[in-house]
Amino acid sequence: MTKRFSVGVVGATGMVGQRFVALLADHPWFSVTKVAASPKSAGQTYEEATRGRWTLKTRVPENVARLTVGDASEVAKVADGVDFVFCAVDMGKDETRAMEDAYAKAETPVISNNSAHRATPDVPMMMPELNSEHAQTIEHQRRRLGTKRGFVAVKPNCSLQSYLPALHPLRDLGLQRVVVATYQAISGAGKTFETWPEMVDNVIPFIKGEEEKSEQEPLKIWGSIVDGVIVPARTPIFSAQCIRVPVSDGHLAAVSLSVEKKVPHEELIRRWRAFEGRPQTLKLPSAPTPLITYSDDDSRPQTRLDRDAGNGMGITVGRLRGDAIFDYRFVTLSHNTVRGAAGGSVLTAELLAHDGFITPRT
Repeated sequence: MTKRFSVGVVGATGMVGQRFVALLADHPWFSVTKVAASPKSAGQTYEEATRGRWTLKTRVPENVARLTVGDASEVAKVADGVDFVFCAVDMGKDETRAMEDAYAKAETPVISNNSAHRATPDVPMMMPELNSEHAQTIEHQRRRLGTKRGFVAVKPNCSLQSYLPALHPLRDLGLQRVVVATYQAISGAGKTFETWPEMVDNVIPFIKGEEEKSEQEPLKIWGSIVDGVIVPARTPIFSAQCIRVPVSDGHLAAVSLSVEKKVPHEELIRRWRAFEGRPQTLKLPSAPTPLITYSDDDSRPQTRLDRDAGNGMGITVGRLRGDAIFDYRFVTLSHNTVRGAAGGSVLTAELLAHDGFITPRT
């Protein structure tokens, strides 16, 4: 693609916003020209607004450091001059939903990291390798909003990002029941060990809303489009437990599943290693190759060793074995703030730009 897009990051000073800024620093298609956050940060340079709050090991990109932070609620000002925005605000669902709709109605596509619109039937909740066809609902959404180019697309919850890509190549085996326990890093709560010392040497067996999202969102991702909206799938049945563990980055999942058609373990591994989606076929800039890596080492995947696979966009699977109650079980891992948050949104934007849903302003 030879076109370049001018991009805004709304909620740019938070942990996911920072990850957006870092991932886009050298992006071949997208250039960050606007950053916005709460009124508290507005008017400062981005470097000033994130001083003492920058959580990444890399430095603040020079091309963004001197940008003046806008007020995210001043939609017309932020939207002016950008082709689309990434949204990672830390607000209530109703406020977030209203803000994202306002940007869309200002004819500015929104690629959101937030959960506010995940249940909206004509808002595609995209994992680009799994359900790129759901972008077709954008035209229905535009008619509802009364827009020509504005729309909202969202990414699913970070807890899904490790295990759903591993389940997807197995769907034709007739998935019946899936039980998953996720062991989730503290960055999923926007925290570091410095800001959340209570997590050191600790495990918390509850993350508000995570289990419901982990059980319901896969069914929308695997849903069908009927009359321009997404109707969630009815199967398989998911049961989830979500646990916060003392890890900086990386969500690990232990999965057990039952299927209608059993095949040898080697066939599952072959499917994982061969699987690719449209992002890989199109060679999109952020698409990992391979998407899924299977490790024969019984001690893998490990968060510290494997979370950066594919520049943080890859999935690592291991420990496939039989199960006394279900048919198979395995462990899988992804980077929660890259694949699970900002990186997954960037890949979605790349696909939507390639397919013509995001276009430069004329």
